[in-house]
Amino acid sequence: MAYIYKRGDKWAYRAYAGKDPITKKDKQASKSGFRTKKDAQLAAAIFERQFHNGEFLEPSNVTFKEMSEQFLEHYLSQGAKISSHRARKKALAHIIDRIGTTPIQKITVKMYQDSIDALAKKYSYNYMASIHSSANMVFKYACDMKVIKESPIKGAKLPKQKKTVEELKEDNISEKFLEKKELEEFLLVAKNEGIEGDLLAFTLLSYTGMRVGEMLALKWSDIDFKNHTLRIYKTYYNESNNKKKYEILTPKTEGSIRTIEFNPVLDGLFEEHREFQEKNKQDYEMLYHDDEFIFTTKDGYPQTIKQISLRLKRLLEKTSIKKNITPHSFRHTHTSLLIEANVHIKEIQERLGHSDINTTMGIYAHMTKNMKKKASTKFGKLMNSLSEKIKS
Repeated sequence: MAYIYKRGDKWAYRAYAGKDPITKKDKQASKSGFRTKKDAQLAAAIFERQFHNGEFLEPSNVTFKEMSEQFLEHYLSQGAKISSHRARKKALAHIIDRIGTTPIQKITVKMYQDSIDALAKKYSYNYMASIHSSANMVFKYACDMKVIKESPIKGAKLPKQKKTVEELKEDNISEKFLEKKELEEFLLVAKNEGIEGDLLAFTLLSYTGMRVGEMLALKWSDIDFKNHTLRIYKTYYNESNNKKKYEILTPKTEGSIRTIEFNPVLDGLFEEHREFQEKNKQDYEMLYHDDEFIFTTKDGYPQTIKQISLRLKRLLEKTSIKKNITPHSFRHTHTSLLIEANVHIKEIQERLGHSDINTTMGIYAHMTKNMKKKASTKFGKLMNSLSEKIKS
């Protein structure tokens, strides 16, 4: 039971607060400044109830910045990818700039809401969603660690934003992939005007739907030329774009680990590329970093995603294509071609290693709409002679 006593002209209480985990000695919680003895007794009773129910929180001056650092360290220890860790750290930096020095126990709903309202004036809705979810992870971690009782995010709302013309354009699903005729134009330009490896890389991306990181992590041993299959179980990561500072990581999700068949048209392209690579090894001899990667620089290091993007940009400038195409667009292109070939949506999901198929469904809706138009046109042509007789 709490001890109530007078301290000067005010009242105070002292109560049992468990044992210190290190010294194993009893701990005491105390608080003073109460105007009357009854006020001190009431406060002591509330403390003891909270303590026995496991609801009491030790007063803490840990700031949001410090808690974020602890969370990020924990996030990595739980197996988060370095790329995901980097994205969370970058998103949290914006909240830290505003309330980083504030003790996390003193952050209110209004304080947090004011922060995201201000940030929403500078960043897109999608990026704000990333900032918001990252902050939520920190507050949840603080709750789990018994530093705060409840996350201030619970009462906060992500501001709605009107989309700009450019963002609306980006939402147009047809801008995310190449139509069959556009792909044909692009690959012929890659064949006739590309540098060594361009045709293989972009044909492989569009014919398999691989992520560009998965492609750059490919080694010759991952390909079964007899059965025309390739094994996808790793991805390339390089934060600095320094060719020597790359990492080979596990894929995005467990569903991303897969074995897929590839079109035999790639056989000849692989063969030509391997011959070029063997010659390169001889030219560079001892300087060649030989780790069996397929897509490499002249001295054998895996190409960077930036290099693939620059090659893509160079080729696009030689075409009539006006879309904002990225290496990832070839993944969506492959999806659209599978849909056009009447491949079932579940098979598409497995082939691409999708865990979230929202984009696939968007492309599916777009493609089926086009296919319905084509069906109507074909039917009209088929029935043209009968229609003429009906009209006359």
